[in-house]
Amino acid sequence: MKKVLAMALALCLALTVCSALAEDLVLKIAHIGPQTGPAAVYGLATYRGAQIAADEITAADNGITIELLNEDDTHDAEKAVNAYNNVMEHGAQMIVGTTTTAPCIAVGAKAFEERVFMLTPSASSTDVTADKDNVYQLCFTDPNQGSASAAVISEKKLGTKIAVIYNNADAYSTGIYQTFVQKAAELGLEIVSTTTFTDDTTDYSAQVADAQNNGADLVFLPIYYTPASQILIAASSKGYTPVFFGVDGMDGILTLEGFDTKLAEGVMLLTPFVADAKDDLTVKFVAKYNELYGEVPNQFAADGYDCIYALVEAARKAGVQTGSPAEEICDSMIAAMQEISITGLTGTMKWSANGEVDKVPTAMVIKDGAYVGLEN
Repeated sequence: MKKVLAMALALCLALTVCSALAEDLVLKIAHIGPQTGPAAVYGLATYRGAQIAADEITAADNGITIELLNEDDTHDAEKAVNAYNNVMEHGAQMIVGTTTTAPCIAVGAKAFEERVFMLTPSASSTDVTADKDNVYQLCFTDPNQGSASAAVISEKKLGTKIAVIYNNADAYSTGIYQTFVQKAAELGLEIVSTTTFTDDTTDYSAQVADAQNNGADLVFLPIYYTPASQILIAASSKGYTPVFFGVDGMDGILTLEGFDTKLAEGVMLLTPFVADAKDDLTVKFVAKYNELYGEVPNQFAADGYDCIYALVEAARKAGVQTGSPAEEICDSMIAAMQEISITGLTGTMKWSANGEVDKVPTAMVIKDGAYVGLEN
């Protein structure tokens, strides 16, 4: 009798385990980024891209359901920490975010203490990952953007005399500027004008005049799209028409409310994503994004999309289970991220132990009011 009971108990236990393994894996992934305020273009895009990816995975009938928790941090560090607290209270296991640098540094510090894994789509400063093994980047780092921009300008002979206008109160802008200058010197590029501004600047006529007076035929803008739009307006008012070359923070200028996009014609950007690419993944994503939101997705939307797929692949590798607490899976997610390789909208990606992504940047140009590959 005892043997029968033991066999019955063993069978019951086996069936329970098998049943548990057969259940869908539900991953609770949080997205934190600005969806209101001056940086809303970035956060809305990363959220929308992430949501499209989450819906695709959930609909694929592969045993995985993504529950995406979303919070608006308004590009404010304190509000970002509050957003982090909110998603953790709702059981977030990992985070896509934050979208912008200063909030990501603040959230990353707390997440490091509490052992929560983060993959930021677009916070590119090296300060984001410094001394934090739990924070990884899907975007290029600021140093990479600076050196890659100089390389593209040199290789394609886009300018002979270069002006740089950057925000010296912003870690993102300053980081890119520093490596750009270093690489430009190595490549023999001549920088004839360097001017700065801060977050409080509203008049950019002096910076533009300095570039124009020094004969710059290319202006490098390692900045966000809002000040870039004001610089383009100031240049137009002076009849100054150099080549303008920017970085990923300028992606979004075509959707800036009240800005005449004709002023951005010919502007070049360094980016990992070009919406007019003809590969099936990009075509499908662009069509879906346009269907849902009535516009062409920018690089940040692609970053958010790729983040979800990268986290899911790492979670599979790490053996994450439904309901696994964030602090219990953080170290296994870190290890898994260093072992996976994914091909997404923004390229084929691998990650190093310092959280930096390895992928190839490309350049695009604004032509007829749309982003197209620089080679087109």
